[in-house]
Amino acid sequence: MVNASVGFQCPECVNAGRLSTPRITTVAGGRVDDRPTVTIAIVAVTVLAFGYEFIAGLNAVTEKWGMWPWAIALDGQLYRLVTSVFLHGSVLHILFNMFVLWTIGPQVERILGHARFLVLYLAAGLGGAVASYAFSAPRTVSVGASGAIFGLMGALVVLGRRRGRARGVEARRDGSAGQQVQRQGTGGVGDPFKQVLVLIVVNVAIGFLPGGNIDWRAHLGGLVTGAAVGAVMLYAPRSSRLLWQTLGVLGVLGLLVLITMWRTAALNALVESGIPGIST
Repeated sequence: MVNASVGFQCPECVNAGRLSTPRITTVAGGRVDDRPTVTIAIVAVTVLAFGYEFIAGLNAVTEKWGMWPWAIALDGQLYRLVTSVFLHGSVLHILFNMFVLWTIGPQVERILGHARFLVLYLAAGLGGAVASYAFSAPRTVSVGASGAIFGLMGALVVLGRRRGRARGVEARRDGSAGQQVQRQGTGGVGDPFKQVLVLIVVNVAIGFLPGGNIDWRAHLGGLVTGAAVGAVMLYAPRSSRLLWQTLGVLGVLGLLVLITMWRTAALNALVESGIPGIST
């Protein structure tokens, strides 16, 4: 017998009670934990990478590890699509990106859970790099975590829509009294995400200003990829959530692979065509 608050319980009863206790998870199925462990790790790795850049030389490291289309297409250096996400071109560049990451990263990490947040960040960063690779001039070298950060913003917008709809459903179930809840609840949840949407629009617009050195292609690529991965994670059926999330993320990554293959073939064909003025 096992001591209980009142009397005793048999061991079988205690074990049955433990098994029947539901596991509390985030809206995406992750483990509930308010500590921004992954956000801290990403910031630490990015800062260490910039320290290496500072010691070895920004230009040298950027040329060796940055997103450079010619090197990817002709030399098969696909790793640049990942390493470029953790590099930055200046102190101001990394300070701004890490500030934004620290501002919104913990919030997204709490919503998704540690593992899903890491998948989202890496996928969005890769999506930004692939978009830059696909649509930038071949001689352009690009670095930065902006694509990954825009992906977090995209996921936040998706979450705002999901929460708004969920509260609307709850309000309709509650009847006339619930209509009051719907009007108040949706506005309270939606306002922060509307602010994120405004922030996205402003930052994308800045990327199109003349004379700027901003890779708007990476911003848009990361934004779209992050929104897609966020939707997969947040809208997956609860009964088979992990399966659908895995398939959805693999589908997004598969599309990025196809885009990379298309761009690689196009650049190789450009070189083989012997067009005057085309060189690496």
